[in-house]
Amino acid sequence: MARHIDPVCRLCRREGIKLYLKGSRCESPKCAIERRNQPPGMHTRRGKQTEYGDRLREKQKLKRFYGILERQFRRYFSLAARSTENTGEALLSLLERRLDNVVHRLGFAPSRAAARQLVAHGHITLNGKNCDIPSLIVKKGDTIAVKNRPKSIAQVKLNQTAHMEPIPDFLEITGSEPPEGMLKSVPGRGDVDPRLNKDRELNEQLIIEFCSR
Repeated sequence: MARHIDPVCRLCRREGIKLYLKGSRCESPKCAIERRNQPPGMHTRRGKQTEYGDRLREKQKLKRFYGILERQFRRYFSLAARSTENTGEALLSLLERRLDNVVHRLGFAPSRAAARQLVAHGHITLNGKNCDIPSLIVKKGDTIAVKNRPKSIAQVKLNQTAHMEPIPDFLEITGSEPPEGMLKSVPGRGDVDPRLNKDRELNEQLIIEFCSR
């Protein structure tokens, strides 16, 4: 499974916003963008960003926020483009329904990277069956649960104690021993993680224009 192994704080600095890639650390004074709010690399004077650059940065922001690679992103865009729904909304819905994102937003893991590891290491079940594929798209009515074993439950309970974010409307906690949740409905544009829009409004139209060129 391919993954990003470079310092993730550089990604936030490059995009100029917090991408919340390190969980609670991003809310603390240790956050790199709070201490050095400038792009990484040689700090030379940069010219005005082009229209192409604006669209590229919007795509990179979305891709890095959800922790996916370019080939995965292109596959999701292709699926969204074939949908009968608005392409931008369909793309965001697919990303929100990734299993690692659902595990994170249910409060089982402090970040998407941690949720991805939780799934890949076999701590999560989908509809009662073992599932170790973080990129799997969850469907309406699917049940996501922590495997009923002490090691898995203890790991999730620790995060649930510290988890302060509200559970989104499209998800529902259905059990606590072991922790379990369900996808109540297909997420829409208003269900996108609010932290993605916290510092700057997400403009998915620019992403569509970039990918359709």
